[in-house]
Amino acid sequence: QVQLVESGGGLVQPGGSLRLSCAASGSIFVINRMAWYRQAPGKQRELVAVISNGGVTNYADSVKGRFTISRDDAKKMVYLQMNSLEPEDTAVYYCNADIQSRMWSGLNPYWGQGTQVTVSS
Repeated sequence: QVQLVESGGGLVQPGGSLRLSCAASGSIFVINRMAWYRQAPGKQRELVAVISNGGVTNYADSVKGRFTISRDDAKKMVYLQMNSLEPEDTAVYYCNADIQSRMWSGLNPYWGQGTQVTVSS
């Protein structure tokens, strides 16, 4: 079974920084696309940033220039460096990855349990 576990959330003042981490474990043959989503109270879950297995990145317009997604395939980790945080960034942040668990299996999406990020003075 595959698991994704996020860490690094917390309370930060506007203008501050946080670094989220997500560790993948279990039966993993290949990790393809990895991404971070977020969901604020009363809003739909939205894509924040995505990184391909080739390292190509894409960001939501609202976080461009402030957030950076990266991955370490040897450690099966994905990170989200968040700078210049704003109250509007307050949300539960979820890690997502498309994973092939065995050589003969297809890609399946997996989600972490989420980590709370609160930006407030």
